[in-house]
Amino acid sequence: MSFFKKMKDRMFKSSSKIEDGLEAIVEEEGSVDAPAPPPAPEPPAPAPAPAPAAPAAAPAAPVPPAPAPMPVPDPVPQPAAEAGPEKKGGLFARMLGRADKSSAMRRALDDDMLEQIEDLLITADMGVETAARVTANMAEGRMGQRLSTAELKQVMAQEIARIMEPVARPLPLYPKTPQVVLVVGVNGSGKTTTIGKLASQFRAAGKNVVIAAGDTFRAAAVEQLQVWGSRAGVPVLTAPEGSDPASLAYEAMEKAQRDGADLLMIDTAGRLQNRADLMEELAKIVRVIRKKDPEAPHNTLLVLDATTGQNAVTQVQEFQRLADVSGLVMTKLDGTAKGGVLVALADRFGLPIHAIGVGEQIDDLAPFDPEEFAAALTGLEV
Repeated sequence: MSFFKKMKDRMFKSSSKIEDGLEAIVEEEGSVDAPAPPPAPEPPAPAPAPAPAAPAAAPAAPVPPAPAPMPVPDPVPQPAAEAGPEKKGGLFARMLGRADKSSAMRRALDDDMLEQIEDLLITADMGVETAARVTANMAEGRMGQRLSTAELKQVMAQEIARIMEPVARPLPLYPKTPQVVLVVGVNGSGKTTTIGKLASQFRAAGKNVVIAAGDTFRAAAVEQLQVWGSRAGVPVLTAPEGSDPASLAYEAMEKAQRDGADLLMIDTAGRLQNRADLMEELAKIVRVIRKKDPEAPHNTLLVLDATTGQNAVTQVQEFQRLADVSGLVMTKLDGTAKGGVLVALADRFGLPIHAIGVGEQIDDLAPFDPEEFAAALTGLEV
């Protein structure tokens, strides 16, 4: 199964929310376009003028009566044709229970309809400013046009992809080694599994990868990284529980340099952006590794949980202030109806979106594709 197909199937909550909303908006004051009227019947031809009366003639001989017509046999009854299977739409349409009439329902695009679309996008966590931008772009050159739900989805997907196109960039790889990738995020955002998946993918691409288990406060996080490291053939550096994560990061940089590693991925403990002490500890990790390499970390990935909705905006602000975030990875898009927050982040911050995740398997994390994401978010059939 392609990642797009998987993403579309698993983002059902987000896409159905938008699709159901658009359909309700169109049906509210829309109407089914009437078929073209049949051609008017031609007027009957004028009756021919009566012929002039002929002169009186001699009486004709009597005509014999016509023979009676032969009886016509009754037609042989034909067996009734069996009804074929009922025609069905695509899988996605059947899942949503779409009626055939919905494709013919149209509504003229006006200010009231645009306001309803904007409200719909806000409920999908796209944010007020981004929702207003998307609807304004949808209206450009289309006011007064009668549009169906499918046409609205097509236009909306185009405008979303246009916003997200500039931020769709893979994680850059640099010739200088080791390239230090610091991975940050709040508790439960999916940092550990994201590191494992990325390390496995880079290892499969021929890169020499080292992982540092910097979440020294949770034994489960260290064990999870060790499982991924064993699966991918990547060494995982650990420290005793409760150790200083900044010291582990420094030692990991030394080992990566000795071993000639291409990439050093450093996990960090999950931090709440409103806990000043935890955020300061993250700033300490950055200061310590810069003593070893003033340019490190070369990448700081912020892993975001899509289910947090608009709270992700605050997380980006705080982590960017302390750790100089260079790119985003969004996980758990399969478990939320709030996928629109990724559009808001792209519009507001312009940070590169390197990858998105829709599950727990290694192939459930893939490079971000704006057109595929926009199609999956809106439920567009492609």
